[in-house]
Amino acid sequence: MSLRIFSCLLLLFCLDIFRHEVLLGAQADSVLSAAQTLVWGPGLDTDVVLPARFFFIQAVDGSGTNLTTSPGEKTFEVKIESPAEQFTRIWIQVLDRHDGSFLVRYRMYATYTDLHINVLLKNKHVAKSPFILKGQVYHEGCDCPQTSGSVWEADMQCPQSFPQIERDLALYAVVDPDRNADEIPKRFGQRQSLCHYTIKDNKVYVQTYGEHVGFRIFMDSILLSITRKVRLPDLEFFVNLGDWPLEKRKPSERIHPIFSWCGSNNTRDIVMPTYDLTESVLETMGRVSLDMLSVQANTGPPWPEKNSTAFWRGRDSRQERLELVKLSRAHPDSINAAFTNFFFFKHDESLYGPLVKHVSFFDFFKYKYQINIDGTVAAYRLPYLLAGNSVVLKQDSGYYEHFYYGLRPWEHYIPVRADMGDLLEKIQWARDHDEEAKNIGLAGQQFARTNLMGNSIFCYYYQLYQGYAKLQVTEPKVREGMELVEQPSDDLFPCSCHRTRVRDSAKDEL
Repeated sequence: MSLRIFSCLLLLFCLDIFRHEVLLGAQADSVLSAAQTLVWGPGLDTDVVLPARFFFIQAVDGSGTNLTTSPGEKTFEVKIESPAEQFTRIWIQVLDRHDGSFLVRYRMYATYTDLHINVLLKNKHVAKSPFILKGQVYHEGCDCPQTSGSVWEADMQCPQSFPQIERDLALYAVVDPDRNADEIPKRFGQRQSLCHYTIKDNKVYVQTYGEHVGFRIFMDSILLSITRKVRLPDLEFFVNLGDWPLEKRKPSERIHPIFSWCGSNNTRDIVMPTYDLTESVLETMGRVSLDMLSVQANTGPPWPEKNSTAFWRGRDSRQERLELVKLSRAHPDSINAAFTNFFFFKHDESLYGPLVKHVSFFDFFKYKYQINIDGTVAAYRLPYLLAGNSVVLKQDSGYYEHFYYGLRPWEHYIPVRADMGDLLEKIQWARDHDEEAKNIGLAGQQFARTNLMGNSIFCYYYQLYQGYAKLQVTEPKVREGMELVEQPSDDLFPCSCHRTRVRDSAKDEL
């Protein structure tokens, strides 16, 4: 063998050993690191009381790199315990977001002291686990309001302001509860369904007007939940329980402040988070299965494996929806749209039917493109569509929800004309610009994760009531005909509020 051949063979042998060592090193680095994995979120804070508390885990490998795909649904184990209690009534779920991160949510059914949250990777503590929530950790049903609103806002990490609240309240130089109590029932009470609320000494009082007042349950629930968590100022206001916003007068005229779940470009109502989103926050891990947390673990297959078709299901609550189904039949390779219920256009059922079976909302995300089209007003499913791993094609609309002010077309969603005339064109654009469409979907998802979680919804309600209360020029009153909305009792697992005890002790010393 010549020296040259021997030298070449030796070089190849050395390169092979080098490649093997590099591969072993890469595999070692890709192994999850318990020490470097990140854990954060409001569910690790004693003072952030939510119906379902939550926090996040970001899987990190030995090189300090965040994983971007799932390391496996059962990778992390979470145990929550209280040294003072042998048994804890806490329901825990570890939700795999399939992007290297996990969302942990837990619902407490009693109040505990010094809660220990253990986050484990193969029985080894992750990051700074165990995380200890010191002192009394209150469950959702505990009536123990923080007396300082600014402290509560800081604990909840509320933003300084919400643009939609500023915009809505800017229409009112002052609010006169006495005048409103006299004029609003006369103007709207016979034809509309309203609730007249007074918050006095952090207690909730209500009187209803109109025939269809079943949706009052959502307002009662959020007001009772907020007043258990933080002390509200005294205020008096009217809530519209119907779909359509009511105040159609111009700002230059004598307008009345009406709180509604939806706003429009030609009305002046004060917008709140929708009853649907509100209930999903209050009943997370309860009687609802669709909420902003559960969606994040059910976003369908990875983007390349999704169906490149635009998807929609719903009922016949708007003419444009009929046109959408008609368009779908003409272009089935581009649009999969069908009705699951007929109510408004029953005489047209033979033209636009037959009805199809309901599809699990989580199965929507088998498709890359989600069509969001108005119903009777704005389509209240938009928060959940944004939270998925698809891109939303949103119809231009005169209606809006409380968070639309922060949404930007071509950044968080793909805009479509109100008449849906350019829908096929926008679907084709998304197909031709796959990476851009994917990134718009991810930006919409991040918007939802940042702005539409439970703590953000509570912050919005609180700042709305605070801002409104400051405009009042007469004293809010518990009016004749109002009834007290009682806090629910929990005889089995009552809680003791240390804030009450501190306040009472201070009075005793005086």
